[in-house]
Amino acid sequence: MAEDTSQPGRMNGDMITAHVGEVGGLMRALNALQEHDGYIDAANVPKLAKAFNITKAEVKGVISFYDDFTKAPKGKHVIRICQAEACQAVGSRALTAAALEKLGIGLGETTADGRVTVEAVYCLGLCASGPAAMVDGELKGRVNAHLFDAFAEDEA
Repeated sequence: MAEDTSQPGRMNGDMITAHVGEVGGLMRALNALQEHDGYIDAANVPKLAKAFNITKAEVKGVISFYDDFTKAPKGKHVIRICQAEACQAVGSRALTAAALEKLGIGLGETTADGRVTVEAVYCLGLCASGPAAMVDGELKGRVNAHLFDAFAEDEA
């Protein structure tokens, strides 16, 4: 059956109620919303609280606890730069600063045109190949500031 996209609120409500009564149902509903919308819309928090018989504060607590849940849309390209100690030792802080300067945004922000989001991550498992980054889900080791040139050029 085809999805009815003419009523997004109803569709989100269906994604929420589909997981009520399941073990881990709140997490499953949040994941479904995040996958569908790209973020967790604040308008869904009261719906989630009511459906799962918990407070809005509890829902917000779960959303804020897990880094993968976002409260705003991310850019078309998501760049996550490792900030763990091993990557810091080989220049991840300077790399992050250079990336943010080239893109004209702050850490955790998205460019004005919605193309690129830069986020911090605290270990990608490439400690011997730092500084490390993840670009659109693809791991990259021994990253330098030239990685961001293509994104910055597209922004200009």
